[in-house]
Amino acid sequence: MPSGNGQTHVIVFANEKGGTGKSTTAVHVAIALAAQGARVACLDLDHRQRTMGRYLDNRAETVKRTGAELAVPRHATGDGQESGNFESLFDELAEGSDYLVIDTPGRDDPVARVAASRADSLVTPMNDSFVDFDLIGQVHPETFKVTRPSFYSELIWEARKARAKADGTTIDWVVLRNRLQHIEARNMRRVSDALDQLSKRVGFRIIPGLGERVIYRELFPAGLTMLDAKEFGAMGLSHVAARQELREMMAGLALPEPAMPLFA
Repeated sequence: MPSGNGQTHVIVFANEKGGTGKSTTAVHVAIALAAQGARVACLDLDHRQRTMGRYLDNRAETVKRTGAELAVPRHATGDGQESGNFESLFDELAEGSDYLVIDTPGRDDPVARVAASRADSLVTPMNDSFVDFDLIGQVHPETFKVTRPSFYSELIWEARKARAKADGTTIDWVVLRNRLQHIEARNMRRVSDALDQLSKRVGFRIIPGLGERVIYRELFPAGLTMLDAKEFGAMGLSHVAARQELREMMAGLALPEPAMPLFA
C-alpha cells in the first residue's frame, strides 16, 4: 500500500487551532485500530502539551496498576526541533507497524508541516463554527459563501502536490466535523454549506467526528477510551451513542487493511 515510508499507513492529525478534539480523536483512532489487532505506533509532536503521549502513558499505568488487558500502542514524543529527532522517531515507530498515528501541535509548526507531507491520511478535526472554519477558508460576512481558501488550505494543497510529484502518492485529506453541543441549527447548516463549497475547490473529504462529551475528559487520567468503557462499569445511553460515533468515524476514514491480516 502507498505510504510515507512505503509500508506503514501514516495518519496525521493536524490543525493549527487548538481545542478541536485533535488529540482525543487521534488516541481513539489508534486504540480502535489496535483493538482490531493491527500493529499501531503513535508519535506526539506537541512536546509542550503532550496530550496524546500523556494519554498513552496513563493507559500503560492503568494496565500496570489493574492488570487489565488493554492494547497500548508503542509511542514517543518528538523534541520539537526542526533538526531534532523527528526523522529517527518516524523511522523507528514505522518499522513493523501497520499504522503510525501522528498528533501535531495546535499551532503553526515546521515539524508538523513535514509530518503532514508524510501523511497517507491527513485528518483535520474542526468544530461546527466559523471560528474553526476560518482555518481552512474565508466566507462573505452576509452571504456566508466561500470567498477564498485560507493559507492553511493552500499549504496543504502544496504539500499534496509535492508528495504526488515525489512518489506519486495522493494524500487523502479528511476534514472531521466534531459535534458541539448547543449549536444553533442554522449555523450548522451554514458551516455545512461552506464546507461543501470549499471541499470541491481544494479537494478534501468531510466525515462526522466525535461529540463533545464529559466522558472523554473523565477517561483521560486512566488512559481509557470508549472502547474500554464496558470493562470498567455499566455504559449509559450517552456512552453507547459515543461508541456509535466512533464506529461511524472509523468507517468514514476508510483506512486500508493492514499489510498482514488482522487476527492472523
